Parts: sequence; structure tokens; C-alpha cells
Amino acid sequence: MRVGLDVGGTKTDAVVVDDDARVLARTRLATGWGVDAVGATIVRAVDLVAAEAGVGRDEIRSVGIGMPGQVAPGSTRVVHAVNLGVHDLDVASTVEPMLGLPVRVENDVKAAALGAHALHGAGTGTMAYLNLGTGVAAGIVVDGQLWRGAGGSAGEVGHISVDPAGPPCRCGQRGCIEALAGGGAVAERWGRPGALPVRDVFDAADAGDPRAVALRADLARGVASAIRVLVLTADVDTVVIGGGLSALGERLTGPVADELDAGAAASAFIRSLHLRDRATLLPPASPAAALGAALVGRASEEVLAHG
Repeated sequence: MRVGLDVGGTKTDAVVVDDDARVLARTRLATGWGVDAVGATIVRAVDLVAAEAGVGRDEIRSVGIGMPGQVAPGSTRVVHAVNLGVHDLDVASTVEPMLGLPVRVENDVKAAALGAHALHGAGTGTMAYLNLGTGVAAGIVVDGQLWRGAGGSAGEVGHISVDPAGPPCRCGQRGCIEALAGGGAVAERWGRPGALPVRDVFDAADAGDPRAVALRADLARGVASAIRVLVLTADVDTVVIGGGLSALGERLTGPVADELDAGAAASAFIRSLHLRDRATLLPPASPAAALGAALVGRASEEVLAHG
């Protein structure tokens, strides 16, 4: 048995998986704020999901954790996880003594990419997981392994500028994919209070609000641009779309498909890539990030086993 945790800014998703990466139990709980509370959340999540699966800690071989922020490859140190109130945290040093289990940590989007790859049953080939949340980022999986690039930034498509005259991005550029399609940027440009501002934009666009129509069009343009970039640069077989905005379902994929079709109509080369057919949506409420974290834990275990 292995445990995987997706530690998010508001909730932590936990799963227990077997050797075949089948999810045997799943639970969710609120995530605490700050270093001490995040550590306590991790320990509690492991115990809760183990109890749900009917197993004890002695039956768990590893714990993998996906977290927002920067994680140096091969380390368990997380920095700049601002949504968790964490500036700098060595997760293993904090929770391994309390759990008595080996711990491995990965960036949450990269962990979700591994989980999405496993859920699609793809043992070989290439896949990009495009996460549409507050920001926009992607993880690339090649033959079951994360492809990080020379410095670990492979898949950071959110800060590719596709419109130099577009809206300002928090990175200092203009017209970045994230400035067009990131949930935080859309909410800021919408400027109206609401629990789900991107959904509100889509509702207003459906009702004919011209500003909302323009924002929805920008969002579709940003997502379509991300898909083009991932295929044109990494030539991935599939782009799997996940993250909070994926809950919009066909309301999102419809405008994105239209945007991809418009680009294909203008270029025989782009048509030959069949971009629309290579993009798919992650199933709602998928445990991709937590599952991927469990696989990260397994990978660490295999490295130790093979010296």
C-alpha cells in the first residue's frame, strides 16, 4: 500500500493505492495554514485515509506528497508555497519522524501529470497535463517519467506571451497564456465579487454581456495557445486538461475547440497536427494529483531498492 496526498490551499486530497496504482480508498480534509498546520494536516490525512482503507501505518510503504510551490528535483524541500502560508519547508524532516514512513515530495502539477498519465492507461508515449487553475502550468510525461528539462521548467507554458498587446501578467510581460486563461487573472479582469468568478464570467457571456464575451474568448484563446505550444514544442500524443477550470466541462472545451479549428482553417500545417483530437478533459473529481503523488512515492522507493 502507498499513500498519495494532494495538499492544496483549501483542501487535502488523500488516496491509498496498491501496486497496480488502483485507488483503494480516498478522503479529503481541510488544509491548515502555515508550516506547523500543514505538517499536522499531512499526518492526519495519512491516518484518515489509512483508516478508510482498513490498513495500519505498518502496511504503508511510502507517502508521496504533491504541493504547490517550487520543489527541487530529488528533494523534499518546498519553497514559495504562498497558498499554504509556507515560505520554506523541508517536508520530510517535518513529518517523517511523526509518520515513521519514507516521504517524497513533488510539485502538485507535476504530480498530477503522473496521475493523469496513469489514469489514461498510457505506459508509453508522451502526454502533457495542462492545469487550468488560479494560474496555468503543465507537466510533461514521457514513457511514464516526468520530463523536467535542463532546469526543471519544462511545461511552464503559462508565461509564454502570445499577445504582446494583451493584458499585463504578474510575471511582468503582457499577453501571457496565464494572463488570458488563468483563473486569477480572469477574476481580476472581471472585477466583480463572487465565489466562482470564472463561472460567473461564462454565465454572463451566455447572457450576452459583451465584456464577459471578450473575457471568455481570451480564455479560450489562451487555452488553445497552450495546447498548440505543447504539441509544437514537445509533440505530445495527448494534452489532458485538468485543474479547477476544467469543471466547466463542455462550456470550456467548446470555445477552445472553436479556437483550435479557426487556427487550423488558416494553416494546412496546423490542420495536419489534429490539435482538437489530441486534447481531452480529465474526468470530473479525478484523483489525478493524489494518485500521481503516490506514484512519486513509489518511484522514490524503487530508487532506494535499486541502489
